[in-house]
Amino acid sequence: MGKDAKYSELGRFLKARRADLTPADVGLPTDGEHRRVAGLRREEVAQLASISVQYYTRVEQGRLQASLPVLITLAEVLHLDDDQRTYLLELAGREAPRRRRPKAQEVRPQTRRLLDALGAPAIILGRRMDILAWNPLAAALLTDFSQLTDKQRNYARLVFSGSELRRRYMDWEKVAPDCVAFLRMEAARHPDDPRLSELVGELAIKDPHFRQWWAAHNVAAQTVGVKKLHHPLVGELTLDWETLACATDPDQQLVVWTAAPHTPSQESLDFLASWVHAAADPDDPAHGPTIDVTTDTRPEHRATPPS
Repeated sequence: MGKDAKYSELGRFLKARRADLTPADVGLPTDGEHRRVAGLRREEVAQLASISVQYYTRVEQGRLQASLPVLITLAEVLHLDDDQRTYLLELAGREAPRRRRPKAQEVRPQTRRLLDALGAPAIILGRRMDILAWNPLAAALLTDFSQLTDKQRNYARLVFSGSELRRRYMDWEKVAPDCVAFLRMEAARHPDDPRLSELVGELAIKDPHFRQWWAAHNVAAQTVGVKKLHHPLVGELTLDWETLACATDPDQQLVVWTAAPHTPSQESLDFLASWVHAAADPDDPAHGPTIDVTTDTRPEHRATPPS
């Protein structure tokens, strides 16, 4: 098959694959409108892939050779399986990158001891913003990480899902785009990480805000900042956060939340710490207690820590 014939077949293949999908399949609203074409429109595929409609149209018409990153993104958007993805890249004359699974990250025992010794909420973030470890106060402040699966235990995924963590952020509209900027920086560090590509593809399909912010190509390093939370047990908190790199693994970062001294937020954090200490399960010190804080308790009517 000649080059021109391959590009024509690639266009027909893309058109057939988008015809197999509905807007609901990729998280787009339908609004009950009558659609003259089966499946997704070109505009919708381009939107999901964060490319222009003109660019996608030329690729589908066989008039433009798409770059490898765009082809990989299109494979995610169109829900291609491994065989279909290989076929797409073969038609485009591109060699599929080796989908190597990076070695699983482990937190050193010494780092875990440091985490548990801190008197402030803290977590260890790894590649892709995976949450590798946490202390009991972080679990009480943000969400009970021990009740999540390994896949769910990812900071970006929690921010863009209907999670307890997302509900607690009062300034989600600021936290979420920052999270996307951090994740894009991760993508620059690990461009061949298949799990990172899968995460970005999943969030882009499920959340229109993520698609918009990912397409903006904003990047940022995780350093310092301020977050506002509403906790169901202690009410509103304004906390500073700071990220410290682990010297033994540059892909691991210690994130710590603190409150300014002599403020209502510090008082609330101290109260939460006393609750955690009283309710702690001595058989599971690494992950901390499971605390029922689903009831919205105003700060002035806080419950008394268990004796």
